[in-house]
Amino acid sequence: MTDTNTPQAPRDNLFGICAALGEDFGFNPMWLRLAFAVALLFSLEKVLLTYAALGVLVVVSRLLFPNRKPAKVAVADAPAASDTIVEQEYRKAA
Repeated sequence: MTDTNTPQAPRDNLFGICAALGEDFGFNPMWLRLAFAVALLFSLEKVLLTYAALGVLVVVSRLLFPNRKPAKVAVADAPAASDTIVEQEYRKAA
């Protein structure tokens, strides 16, 4: 089975503000980037202050609540311990 999920940025990246907020709240960060880009057309100062405040929020949340889950490592083509030699040979032949 093929995994169609895109790789995620590591949680300890403190400078990806939109990506961090997207990861925390479960949305595509491109929508937040687009909203900031449109808002820049109207008020540069308010957008920059909002972005800086969100950056501080991300840094504080990452420092107070670090990700304790280890990164998932996929092992490809490793035979299971319960596989017999015949089953392993069939997999190699396929």
